[in-house]
Amino acid sequence: MNPVKCALPLHVPRPAGPWHGVREHLAQLGNAVVYTTWTEWLPSVLTEPRLRELLGADWNRYRRTPDAAVRHRFAAARLLIKYTAAAALNTPPEYLDLGYRLGGRPYLRGFDQIEVSLTHTGDVMAVGLSRTGRIGVDVEFADRFVRLDLLQARILTPTEADEVAGLPEDERAAHLLRLWTLKEAYSKALGQGLRLSFKEFGFSRGGRLQAPDGSAATRGEWGFATHSVLDRYLLSVACHDAGLSTAGDMSVQTMLDKGFLSAMTQGTPDPPL
Repeated sequence: MNPVKCALPLHVPRPAGPWHGVREHLAQLGNAVVYTTWTEWLPSVLTEPRLRELLGADWNRYRRTPDAAVRHRFAAARLLIKYTAAAALNTPPEYLDLGYRLGGRPYLRGFDQIEVSLTHTGDVMAVGLSRTGRIGVDVEFADRFVRLDLLQARILTPTEADEVAGLPEDERAAHLLRLWTLKEAYSKALGQGLRLSFKEFGFSRGGRLQAPDGSAATRGEWGFATHSVLDRYLLSVACHDAGLSTAGDMSVQTMLDKGFLSAMTQGTPDPPL
């Protein structure tokens, strides 16, 4: 199969968009990634009259969070997920309902074929969507201080350790941070988080998944990429093609899970005569 390609991240500075790239990337590549900052979306959290409707089941959690900064960031992240998914599905964001799997990973109720991943650090938050398989995103400060000895001991396979040892000393920290974000993204895509040992898999300099001995670990069904965003962050993406038969039409009527649709229909009373 052709190697999977992860979409270039799109900067969306406000709920109004621009959103056209999300549908284009999902149609062409099967995945899309959006990033923004808390401060860019904060005005919408503070002034949006439909905030309760948009947050849906998350409204009570939002209202119960005592720290204002934490509360507003929580709301901004949920709005980002919903607006991104709404752009993909061509439906109003308030019509979408978020649920959470074990470990806190968000998902769209009724849309089993759409995978969602959320990441945030500092002022940045990013959302990944996929209609072909798993997706994971991770963002870190590009100039984050790292203890090279500790990080190498925690995350490197023997092959990666040899590669790092061969790099000029001033390039090692940046390379290790890139590996860290790639491994975080892949682990999130698998739904494992930090439960998966980062020494059990590695990445080549070209971004291909490897076994600890350096041999290829995939046949092209996974794609990986790392990007510099907003001049001070690294954003890594892991995207998967499970070989699913996906519809070309990304509208909500096409992508809504039929079982969920049936349940909703059966639970709706007949209209009055």
